[in-house]
Amino acid sequence: MGRPRKALLDRRRIGRTALELVDETGDFTVPEIARRLGVQTASVYHHVDGRAGVIELLRDQVVDDLDPAALDEGPWDVALQAWARSYRAAFAAHPRAVSMLMTTPVRAPRVIRQYDRVAALLLDAGFAPELVMPVVTGLDNIVLGSALDMSAPEVMWVVGADVEAPHLGAALAATGADRADRAFELTLAGFLAYCRALLACAGSAAGSGEGAAREG
Repeated sequence: MGRPRKALLDRRRIGRTALELVDETGDFTVPEIARRLGVQTASVYHHVDGRAGVIELLRDQVVDDLDPAALDEGPWDVALQAWARSYRAAFAAHPRAVSMLMTTPVRAPRVIRQYDRVAALLLDAGFAPELVMPVVTGLDNIVLGSALDMSAPEVMWVVGADVEAPHLGAALAATGADRADRAFELTLAGFLAYCRALLACAGSAAGSGEGAAREG
């Protein structure tokens, strides 16, 4: 028999299948991927470097829906805000993958390149190099935590008849169906405001240092 015109296996199909399994069950194994694709387990290992390699292919699939053009939108804070919203939407579509991706090192080239753009954006804005990764990590925490929150039950606090919690009950009664969205926007706005303040303080300190040097 001649070779099939279309390859039975490629890295993209492996990543897509792994993501399907995680969406369905919360995890995957390489033998499960092979069975679903109708190939031998060894064939999958021919394309990836073990489980860690599959996770990076899975990560690449999730960020397919992340819009990198958001990082081109105006000043650094406007760009970060737009990117965070796109980032959240991409991960909210696959909530069962979040914990897996949060606890494994990021190696996927396309994802690394996006984070490099974020780092460049912050450095160009004037953030000190030692602040860049804390800012990036803080943004990650907000986005991924909110992505998980979007998959949570609509009612997360259940006040039973035998529990005295009038203040919480009143707050819950006043909360609309958009609780997760409002919480995300509130947290993101506060985070960016704090980052602006850090940048302003750094600028003031630099200005004071230059003034003292001229006087000296």
